[in-house]
Amino acid sequence: MLTGGASDIDAFAAKLFAQNGAKVIIADVQSDLHRRTDHFHLPPRPIGHLRQVQRRIQDRRVDTAVSAHGKLDIMFSNAGIMGQLAGMQIATTDSQDLAKVLEVNVRGAFHCAKHAACVMIGGKKGVIIFTTSNITTTFGNAPHAYTTSKHVVVGLMKNLTVELGGYGVWVNSISPNGVPT
Repeated sequence: MLTGGASDIDAFAAKLFAQNGAKVIIADVQSDLHRRTDHFHLPPRPIGHLRQVQRRIQDRRVDTAVSAHGKLDIMFSNAGIMGQLAGMQIATTDSQDLAKVLEVNVRGAFHCAKHAACVMIGGKKGVIIFTTSNITTTFGNAPHAYTTSKHVVVGLMKNLTVELGGYGVWVNSISPNGVPT
């Protein structure tokens, strides 16, 4: 299952998973999700399978994956937003923008992990992957709300690695540089 699967990194990941035999469920809030994934051009008989769900990730989305495919092997928590560029300076960072970015980037990642972990712990295996940012390993020029949110997700990933590792569930993150979307 991938969240935010209708654009760049996430769409490419979904296509790559499907081309390699995975049964992929894309959860995205974008109403034009089907149009945005039409460019995948999978073979007439794809090895994999794509299914799009236009909702925020909730336990019922994970239940959908389990009931449709019998298991959940990978949760790729990739949905995220940058926030307002006015937030490049602390004095101009808007508290409503901060709340919105934290809601999507932190709370979304938390709920993805929570609901995936509930299924994966029982199966004694699984992988949870978060998209963070290279801003968490360097200093840089990104909005404060975004930078804060990605540091929080790295902390969550580290805690979950310890907690879930004993159940055979791997947790990690990728930290790409800026990708125009």
